[in-house]
Amino acid sequence: LTQKYIASHKVWVQCMGVCVRVQGFVMQQTMMRVKDPVKSLDFYTRILGMRLLQKFDFPEMKFSLFFLGFEEAEAIPAERKERVQWTFTRPATIELTHNWGTESDDAQAYHNGNTEPRGFGHIGISVPDVYAACKRFEELGVKFVKKPDDGKMKGLAFIQDPDGYWIEVLSPNGMVTIT
Repeated sequence: LTQKYIASHKVWVQCMGVCVRVQGFVMQQTMMRVKDPVKSLDFYTRILGMRLLQKFDFPEMKFSLFFLGFEEAEAIPAERKERVQWTFTRPATIELTHNWGTESDDAQAYHNGNTEPRGFGHIGISVPDVYAACKRFEELGVKFVKKPDDGKMKGLAFIQDPDGYWIEVLSPNGMVTIT
């Protein structure tokens, strides 16, 4: 594989301006399949601090969707129809998809994209203090891929969710010194 550097000015020129026809578009969700929704929901809510925004069950197709995000509880509409519409206006949500029965299938596992064949890499969460967040994650028994002082890039970490998906843990201030 030949690596080719792309000059920053070329990237900026290519990406300047937004087409009027796409104004109002937003990166709304990233979907990840999960084996056991009980474990995954515990991880994303109790450990990462996200809230369940909406749950959809599809009995005829035997799967459920769980939408999570970093929202205040008071902001989530109580009325179902309003909550459904509101959920799909939230930026950067996680959609956990559970195919019923996978939780009891010992052979079932999902590929996280970080081993061959590589593909999807990770999601990222921004925290005020990477070291404090990682101390808490350690106390809660979270599995680390990279701790903040490991490797060449100091001050950021990677943890894994129950399905092995990677989550980058970073702070905006810390990224200034890394990049």
